[in-house]
Amino acid sequence: MREIIMVLGSIALTAVCWGVYGPIMRNGQAAMSGSHLLPFIWVGLAYCVIAVVAPAILMRLWGEKGSWTVTGFVWSFVAGVAGALGALGIILAFTYGGSPIYVMPLVFGGAPVVNTFTSMYMSKSYKNASPLFFAGLILVVVGALCVLIFKPSTGPAPGGQGVVSHAVRMLEVGLSIGLTVISWGVYGPILHKGQMLMQGSRLRPLICVGLAYFAVAVVVTAGIIQVIEGSDHWDLMSTTGSLWSFAGGAAGAVGALGIILAFTFGGKPTYVMPLVFGGAPVINTLVTIGPGVANGTIGAISPLFFAGLIIVIAGAATVLVFAPKGAPHGAAK
Repeated sequence: MREIIMVLGSIALTAVCWGVYGPIMRNGQAAMSGSHLLPFIWVGLAYCVIAVVAPAILMRLWGEKGSWTVTGFVWSFVAGVAGALGALGIILAFTYGGSPIYVMPLVFGGAPVVNTFTSMYMSKSYKNASPLFFAGLILVVVGALCVLIFKPSTGPAPGGQGVVSHAVRMLEVGLSIGLTVISWGVYGPILHKGQMLMQGSRLRPLICVGLAYFAVAVVVTAGIIQVIEGSDHWDLMSTTGSLWSFAGGAAGAVGALGIILAFTFGGKPTYVMPLVFGGAPVINTLVTIGPGVANGTIGAISPLFFAGLIIVIAGAATVLVFAPKGAPHGAAK
């Protein structure tokens, strides 16, 4: 009973953290005059604290199975780079006018599909795909279209925005969402590969992810700001925006840690990931529309939008549950 409670608690932790991630990051970006680089830096700093310092302390206190390997470090670091690029895609989507109310559900619906196809490619299990798996894919596509078509208005449209300008903006939002879907989709299988190359260690790959976030989101981004944006761009930094952005990055990192804890306490990917990707969009929607409904700044929400949201969640869960399994590994020599 205790193990079940710990597993469900860890799943709930991840669902809540990843559910509030988008709205929190949107607040941080808004407080920095819409900059997409400055919030990204604070996300990297948050991951450095949560995914590097905390696991290092845990390993020091209690130890952990596995060992450091060069190949395991490389695979896990690459996974961290993918994760950082996915975080940047979220911020870019908000920069181009996207709203968390539909950006995050599309990400949570699309990333599991990419994750599954990446796993199928790495395990060579395409032939094992069942009709229910493909039905899940169709549900994700149909639901995503409903979410985009019937997304609610979060405020008055910018004056003078033409049809072409709006179409360009939506294309930019779509490409940014695509960057996140692909990056976060390949993140899991690549990180799992790194974990296996470290003899099943869970905390060591997480440390590599944190180092990758620091390298991409802090070191590289700071250099880009200095060289391309100019030193004046740092003036957009604000205390409020920094705190919100750091909190968003911390939520993402704690959510990743929640997944690891769920597996550590005996959870299985067959139900852990569907519950996470099913619960996080619900939390995201409630957090996003709550203030707008309360103060009347959000337009009427079509029931078809919620229908699309439910279809996306159901499709993503179906894809994860009925994903083809690779052939079992042979006995170790």
